[in-house]
Amino acid sequence: MSKLKSQQKRMISPKIEENYNYMKTKLGIKTSFDIGYRELIILKQRIHIYYVTGLCDASVVQEMLKKLVEINDVETNKKMLPEIIENRLVHQQVESVKTMDEVVDQVLSGLIAVFIDGERSAQIVDVRNYPGRTPEEPDTEKVIRGSRDGFTENIIENTALTRRRLRDENLRNEMVKVGERSKTDVCITYLQDVADDGLIELIKNHISQIKLDGISMAEKTLEEFLILRRWNIYPLVRYTERPDVAASHLLEGHVLIFVDTSPSAIILPTTFFHHLQHAEEYRQVPSIGTFIRVVRFMAVLAALFLLPTWVLFAIEPSLLPEGLSFIGPNDEGNVPIVIQVLLAMIGIEFLRMAAIHTPTPLSTSMGLIAAVLIGEIAIEVGLFSPEVILYVSTASIGNYVTPSYEISVANKVVSMTLVIIVGLFGLPGYMISITLYILFLIQIKSLKTPYLWPFIPFNPKAMIQILIRVPVPYTKSRPSIVHPKNNYRQP
Repeated sequence: MSKLKSQQKRMISPKIEENYNYMKTKLGIKTSFDIGYRELIILKQRIHIYYVTGLCDASVVQEMLKKLVEINDVETNKKMLPEIIENRLVHQQVESVKTMDEVVDQVLSGLIAVFIDGERSAQIVDVRNYPGRTPEEPDTEKVIRGSRDGFTENIIENTALTRRRLRDENLRNEMVKVGERSKTDVCITYLQDVADDGLIELIKNHISQIKLDGISMAEKTLEEFLILRRWNIYPLVRYTERPDVAASHLLEGHVLIFVDTSPSAIILPTTFFHHLQHAEEYRQVPSIGTFIRVVRFMAVLAALFLLPTWVLFAIEPSLLPEGLSFIGPNDEGNVPIVIQVLLAMIGIEFLRMAAIHTPTPLSTSMGLIAAVLIGEIAIEVGLFSPEVILYVSTASIGNYVTPSYEISVANKVVSMTLVIIVGLFGLPGYMISITLYILFLIQIKSLKTPYLWPFIPFNPKAMIQILIRVPVPYTKSRPSIVHPKNNYRQP
C-alpha cells in the first residue's frame, strides 16, 4: 500500500530522462498516436513537451514552440533558462506542478506539460480545445421567445454561458475530478452568499466519496451516487440544458453540477413541482404564464389518472351518474377492456421507441403508418374499441406535455400500474392504490428535501407561486426549501 502511494505521489525528477521514461510508461508515447511529444534543445539544455493532439489548439502549440526556439537567437544566460521559458509561454494560464501524477492528469485533460532538464517542476499550459458543437437551443426545452443558446458537451463553455448571465463576484465554479480512470471534470456551481453552506458541503461530500473507474455516462452516473434512489422511479434531480433556467435556479439558492461531456446541468435540490416548470411560462405575461401552467397541471393529472378512472367506470358503470352515462365503451370488442388499455399503452411505447431509433426522414412516415393503418385496422377487427384509442391517446398527450422526460416516464409506469390494480380489484383497488401512491410521494426526499413541498409540508405562500405565475416584481423572497443565506431577492 505504501508503495502504491509513493507511486501516486512521485515527484518530478531533475533528470529529464527519468521523467521521459515515466511518461512513456504511463501515456504510451510512440504507441498511442494521439500522445504528442517533442524534444527541443534550448541554450544547450533539453526541453521535453507533452500533449494530446486531439485536445489542444494546434495553432497555439505551434506558436508556443516558435517562441521557445527563438530563445536560442536572443538569450545567452543559461542560468535564467527556467524563468525565460516561463515568460515565453505565450498563454494566459500557466502554472507550475511538482508531481508526475499531476502532470499526467493535466496532459490527459488537454493541457501541455513542459519539462526542463535539471528542474524539479514542470510548467503546465492550458491550451484545451475540446471537440464539440456550438451552443444551440435544446430540443426538449424550446420556447417561442427567448434565447436560443444551450449547454454543450464542453464544461468550459457551459460555465461561461452561466457566468455571462450572472456577472456576480460571489458566483463560484469549483472543479473536481471523478473517476479513477476517466478523471472526468465535474464543476460545482453556486452563489456563495446565497446557497446554504450545509447543502454545498453535503454535495461535495457525496462527490468526494465516489469510488469508480469512470463515469462514461456523465451526469446520469453521478446522479446515482448523489441520490441513493435505489428502485425509486421518480427523478430526484432536475436536468436543464438552458443557461437562463440554470441562472434562475442559482439566484433562488440552488446548486448546479456540470459534468464534462454532458450538455445537461444538474439542479439540486428539486421537488416534484420543479419538474413541471418550463421556461415558456416566464417568457409570457403572468396571466398567460398562469394559463399555460394550469393547462400543464391538467395534462399531468390526465396522464396519471385518466386511464385508471375510465377503466373503473368501464368495468363498474353503476358508479357513473346518469348525466355521464355516455362514458364507457359502446362496443367492448373481443378483448377485455383492461387488456385493451394495456396493449394500447405498450403499443404507444413501441411507437415512441421506434421514433427515437428511426432516421428523421423516415420517422414521420412511420408515425403515419402506425397511427392510421394499424390503429384503424385494430378497431375494425375488434382488437380495440374506439374509446380505448381516444383515452389512451389523450393520456399519452398528457405525458408529452410534461416538461421533464424522466417524470413523464415515471407517471406512465404509475398509470399502467393503477390500471392493472383497478382491473383486478375494482373500486377498492382504485382508492387504496391512489392513497398508497400519494403516501409514496410524501416519503420521498431529495437531499433531505421533501419531494411534495410546498404541498406537503404545506406552505401557502409558496403553493400560490406554484399554481400561479406571479409577476417578477412581486417575487421578493427566495424559496425557503433551499434555506438561502440571503432570503430577499430585492433590496
